[in-house]
Amino acid sequence: MENHDKWMRLALGQARRGGELNEVPVGAVVVQGQRLVGVGFNRPISGQDPTAHAEIEALRDAARTLGNYRLVDCDLYVTLEPCGMCVGAIVHARIRRVIYGALEPKSGACCSQQQGFEHPWLNHRVGVIGGVLALPAGEMLSNFFKRRRQEAKQ
Repeated sequence: MENHDKWMRLALGQARRGGELNEVPVGAVVVQGQRLVGVGFNRPISGQDPTAHAEIEALRDAARTLGNYRLVDCDLYVTLEPCGMCVGAIVHARIRRVIYGALEPKSGACCSQQQGFEHPWLNHRVGVIGGVLALPAGEMLSNFFKRRRQEAKQ
């Protein structure tokens, strides 16, 4: 039996780590079976790397753990719907399934603005489950941006 809440709570913990560094609080974990194989949080600012999204960081960590860039039979849990860049990386990594929390209405590439996993020319299909612990994931993001707006006013 799958426990999506358990893994999403770990992703939320990663998001908190990013938020503590003043990064947009998005977190991700990669799971193979019942084994945690990769973790990541947003770090484009602190890492001075525009590709350092939570998903990319978690994929990189999982690839190092497994000794392979192909993450076959792995699921990616992420607190926010992935963007187009991350969708591409997820396909190339051969992730089995993406489970996300909150929708990203502006740039979400799974469901909101695009259906990036459904292009007919892709040679790998990724399953998608959305809305897992969406409320706490969304609240974390809302609170972060509210705090940033308040700080900008001061």
